[in-house]
Amino acid sequence: MIIVLRAGASEEEVEDVCRRIAAMGYAAHTIRGTLRTVVGAIGDDRGKEGLRALESLECVEAVTPILQPYKLASREVRHDATEVRVGDVTIGGRTLVVMAGPCSVESRLQLLETAERVKAAGAHVLRGGAFKPRTSPYAFQGLEDEGLKLLAEARRETGLPVVTEVMTADKVDAVAEHADILQIGARNVQNFPLLRKVGEAGKPVLLKRGMATSIQEWLLSAEYVLSRGNPNVILCERGIRT
Repeated sequence: MIIVLRAGASEEEVEDVCRRIAAMGYAAHTIRGTLRTVVGAIGDDRGKEGLRALESLECVEAVTPILQPYKLASREVRHDATEVRVGDVTIGGRTLVVMAGPCSVESRLQLLETAERVKAAGAHVLRGGAFKPRTSPYAFQGLEDEGLKLLAEARRETGLPVVTEVMTADKVDAVAEHADILQIGARNVQNFPLLRKVGEAGKPVLLKRGMATSIQEWLLSAEYVLSRGNPNVILCERGIRT
């Protein structure tokens, strides 16, 4: 359900609405727009009728259901375009942001030289794979933890924020320590334990679309991240298999 607050609602009123939502067993997600504040009440739809009582509050303009199966990723909840800030870079704003770099981190020399060239060419973010999912088990799988350290070094040398892929939930903390944006690859778009974990990591998430993933499935994957309190999801359309 969406609780739309009247224009000019105070912080105390917003907090009171959130407390009431939590007392009913729902998670409250506050979204502050240009003109007014909206609170999404996320949880079991079977108890949603109890939320309608919030319409009696003076600060509440309306309580309406969210029609889409995805809630926090819906335009019904968030009307404004999402802007994700990573250092001095704003993704989703009026400026085109270019992320460039090697597919996989193969050596210190390769990465640092590429990072300098990427920066000189005007890119805003350095990408590079420390962990690389490969179709063949015999192909190079990346430098793993050593690759993360090299990416962090390249960031120090160039000042460019870093995006790199995390493949398993047990590696999220290590990747988050070295990277500015956590990438979820196409093969992991429906790895739900991983999506929950990156949602709790406190870093922006770049979510690639799977090769046979519908738009609804893709947005529901984003919902896993959003529902863990992380509003900074970047959707990456990478082409699909036909």
